[in-house]
Amino acid sequence: NHAASRGYQVIACGRNQEKLDMLAKHQNIQPLQFDVTDKQATQSALADVRFDIAVLNAGTCEYVDLPVFEPDMFRRVLEVNFFGIINCVSALLPNCQAGNQLVIIDSMARLFPFTRSQAYGASKAAVHYFTQSMKIDLKSKGVIVQSVSPGFVETPLTDKNDFEMPMKITAQEAAESLLKGIIKQQSNIYFPTVFGLILRTLYRLPGRLQVWLSSKLQ
Repeated sequence: NHAASRGYQVIACGRNQEKLDMLAKHQNIQPLQFDVTDKQATQSALADVRFDIAVLNAGTCEYVDLPVFEPDMFRRVLEVNFFGIINCVSALLPNCQAGNQLVIIDSMARLFPFTRSQAYGASKAAVHYFTQSMKIDLKSKGVIVQSVSPGFVETPLTDKNDFEMPMKITAQEAAESLLKGIIKQQSNIYFPTVFGLILRTLYRLPGRLQVWLSSKLQ
């Protein structure tokens, strides 16, 4: 809604047709229903899409609660968070032109070893590495690739969390920060700013110290 209200023509993609229909009430939003974990459906949905900016933001989160350790849970998270992005990029790349922007969302969770977050953090670390590498390979084509690392954002997904979420921001605040970074063509976008500075500082600490600090946060 935020970009559409600024005059951008938006193609809103998702699985939930009811939510897409609600978004489609805005004159600048066109709904497109598909599941990013379905490679063929994603290819069919996006094959003819022409875009200036593509924001890839599909995500899910499940936590590890030892002693239960479920490999299938890791696969579920990676199917959405990582391979969902891969499916979208695969479908969009043939139509990418110089000046197009690929904006790929990871998470600040990739910066620090949080308890129970093995699947989510690993998936977002994979997304970030993929994004950084794509910046290199698409630079010669003039395609701008941007990575986005949000902190805690108030969404139905984070509403399920059973722990304190410091410096949590609203979806509207996140959208404003995201759009600002996209317009400025920032290579790496972090928000909220202060939380990003804290975690990027922690990221530079020795691994043993990171583990010790994280264990104190439990």
